[in-house]
Amino acid sequence: MTALIQPPTSSSAPTPPPKGPSTKSRSFRALEPTRGGIVFRWIWLSLAGVLSFFPFYAMVVLSLKPGMLVELPGSLLPWTDISFEAYEQVLGGQNILGWLGNTLIYSVVSVVAVLFLSALAGYAFAKKRFRGKEVMFWSFLAMVMVPFHVTLIPTFILMANLGGIDTYWGLILPTLANAQAVFLMRQFIQGLPDELFEAARIDGAGEFRIFLRIVLPLCKPILATLGIFVFLWHWNDFLWPLIIAKSNSMFTLTVGISSLQQQNVPLSTMLAGSVVALLPIFLAYLIAQRYVQEGVAGTGIKG
Repeated sequence: MTALIQPPTSSSAPTPPPKGPSTKSRSFRALEPTRGGIVFRWIWLSLAGVLSFFPFYAMVVLSLKPGMLVELPGSLLPWTDISFEAYEQVLGGQNILGWLGNTLIYSVVSVVAVLFLSALAGYAFAKKRFRGKEVMFWSFLAMVMVPFHVTLIPTFILMANLGGIDTYWGLILPTLANAQAVFLMRQFIQGLPDELFEAARIDGAGEFRIFLRIVLPLCKPILATLGIFVFLWHWNDFLWPLIIAKSNSMFTLTVGISSLQQQNVPLSTMLAGSVVALLPIFLAYLIAQRYVQEGVAGTGIKG
């Protein structure tokens, strides 16, 4: 018997694609901002940028006009009566270079120590198993809820008994236990695949070698981000350096510039010192800007 091949019916025939934009493209097109929205966003961001930049602009312009009364808006015009006399007084007459050196030592040494210790602790809390790990971690994290002013007097008494008054190590040591840094490092390292650590252990690598060869290279973005924040915290720190430093030679920039107010120093000289104190922070951010953006994005995805 010969089998008859019947042509497909109209119900089994493929339906032609609909003409015009699909539903998915229409939904994405609905999310696109309108021209009015783009203009409003541009105006709003421009206004926010100008308001954020204005204090720095006023600080620089007024520092270049010593001996003048501040009259708005005339004093903010950058092309009238410019002089570098205030910077000459700051760099020559004051101990600004010594204060700058103290601040650099305080900030750089603290950044290196905090990053290394927080990375070690974050790796242990994220990838190691030991008894009481969770209790220890949350107890350490509870330090964030304790205001610094509560522990200020006991810390000063402890440093005084140990002979740390008016010394670099007495200035740096109490700031190394940073609970926020440990928390961020733990959260980032938890997102790293366990297979990397298992393969390294199979190859015979020890824990410290794993930490140096695997953990630290993979944590460069978060280390750069955290390093910028820790650097800013220490660079702008005022209360602890004010208490621990007794001599003028141990002042940091924040304490030294504040002491100029008691010497009836002109406003332009104080602003010139503030400009000098701002430059290292600005340069540090420019150098680590790419890593900061990667660290913030990576922490947001993993967290």
